[in-house]
Amino acid sequence: MKAHLSLLLLLASLGACERQQVDRERLPPPEKVILEEMRSETNLAFEQLCQQFIHGLWNLFPSWALSEGYYEVAKELQVPDKSYREFVLDFAQIYERKFAALDKSQLNINSRSNLALIENFLQRLQWQYTRFKSYQWDPSIYNVSHSFALILNTDYAPLLKRLHTVSTRMLQVPEYYQAAKAAIYRPAAPQLELAIQQSTGSLEVFGEELEKTVKESQMPADAKEIFLRRMHDSRLAIQSYIHFLQNLQKKLTKSGKFRDFRIGEKLYEEKFQFDINIGMSAAELYQRAIIEKQLTHDKMTKLADQLWPKYFPSDSPPNEPLVKIEKLLNKLSQYHATKDTFKKKVEQQIPELAEFVAEKNLLSLDKEKPLVVRTTPAYMQGFAVASINAPGPYHKNANTYYNVMPIETYSDQRAESLLREYNDYILQILNIHEAIPGHYTQLVYANQSPSILKTILGNTAMIEGWAVYAERMMLDAGYGNFSPELWLMYYKWNLRTITNTILDYEVQVKGISQAEAMKLMVRDAFQQQAEAEGKWRRATLSQVQLTSYFAGFTDILALREEIKKKMGNNFNLKGFHEMFLSYGSAPIPIIRELMLADLAKQGNKFQ
Repeated sequence: MKAHLSLLLLLASLGACERQQVDRERLPPPEKVILEEMRSETNLAFEQLCQQFIHGLWNLFPSWALSEGYYEVAKELQVPDKSYREFVLDFAQIYERKFAALDKSQLNINSRSNLALIENFLQRLQWQYTRFKSYQWDPSIYNVSHSFALILNTDYAPLLKRLHTVSTRMLQVPEYYQAAKAAIYRPAAPQLELAIQQSTGSLEVFGEELEKTVKESQMPADAKEIFLRRMHDSRLAIQSYIHFLQNLQKKLTKSGKFRDFRIGEKLYEEKFQFDINIGMSAAELYQRAIIEKQLTHDKMTKLADQLWPKYFPSDSPPNEPLVKIEKLLNKLSQYHATKDTFKKKVEQQIPELAEFVAEKNLLSLDKEKPLVVRTTPAYMQGFAVASINAPGPYHKNANTYYNVMPIETYSDQRAESLLREYNDYILQILNIHEAIPGHYTQLVYANQSPSILKTILGNTAMIEGWAVYAERMMLDAGYGNFSPELWLMYYKWNLRTITNTILDYEVQVKGISQAEAMKLMVRDAFQQQAEAEGKWRRATLSQVQLTSYFAGFTDILALREEIKKKMGNNFNLKGFHEMFLSYGSAPIPIIRELMLADLAKQGNKFQ
């Protein structure tokens, strides 16, 4: 109740502020407020309101705040009950009115771009709680482990202080899971299965290692006793939640009354507009992906014709292009790491990629920002083979983690299938995508952006699109010495980007079956069985996110060509990349508007 009381006081103060009119006479006249550009009274009021908004945001979503490196609210764990959801809606509605009261015509271009992000966020928040209602049917969203792990594993404060913070935060864990159980109504089967898997993994965060850390710490004996009791209660709460989910799973399996994980066309289009934001509909992007798939097949056919005599000198090539491509891909896929060397190979390639980026002068890399390759924590497993956990703008120098699934623990059959998928060629492209100059690099740049809003309200299509763009950019720059083998594998990998959009739309909107989805991925996109099975599961667990790769990639390429044409001889790749990344993780249409405005001010040159 303490957390809810603080929210009540926050909303009360917001309401009071909302009733007050801005005293324009007390604000300095616009002509006197000149820094780098004109700042009107409205811009000043907007900046102040943004600060209030961010402060309120972190009080409302303390776990999100931790992921952004903001630890002032680390002791808080909001209980996701009905009253909390009402607080969230009140917050969104109040701020929507407050921002709407500003005169947009008086805002400078940077403020307008921030306002667009805020408006999209507030509208999406209301949609999430009143229309989408995933809090009812997706039990996997209820998991406290990640935020506790961040506190324990990030050296933002001395260990003793962090342990006291964890102890205080654990007080709310039993109530948190009680609220979660009360909120869940007729969940979807894939989300229920993921919740059981990840909640079981989350017990590790409150396990023997933490108990040992506490016992060996300098905490007073009574504080240790309290901590261990609260840790025990937290484990019981998670175990009770798992038991609740397992019973629910048995009941719904017997009755067959799971919620359909497919959200349908209307909700899908709405979610697409909030999440992707590229100025076209999901249906239009889907049609573009269908065309691009055929174009990519054509490019792969030409490379297959070139490579066939080298790898099959005694055999005539098949007449069917897809069969010919598949045979070559299978041949090249034999070259891969073992179960025990996969993670080591990932680690070895990172400095090689950094060296190439520096040699080709593609970007400036910050060598002081640590990147740690680790096994994906148990509470995060079950979604992707590899992923990045980056620190937020409030704690820029913390470690970035490159998570790699524990392939060494898989059965030989499953491991072999994944290792063939992530063979020696594809693994290089994966590391470009996830690390350098992909996600890791982009998120380091995002943390340097002068606009925190453009980082914390990041756009999925921009983030994923940049990582996909980085793959093509590196190969275009000569990475791999223009090897036709690497290019053939790149197009296979790029087919995954294209097929992600087709798959997601056809699963969620058109309702295709698992068998049809597997055919699309295995036959048309040449994916290994294990990879395709994992992607099917992912398409049932998420919606729209899989389209972000293709959407962002095509938009970034189009923007680069537009800027290149506009600048002529003044254009250079490094300048484009660094300017593009300087705007945080804003949607690409917003970045385009800002880039064109800044280039005009700079005389159509990169600084």
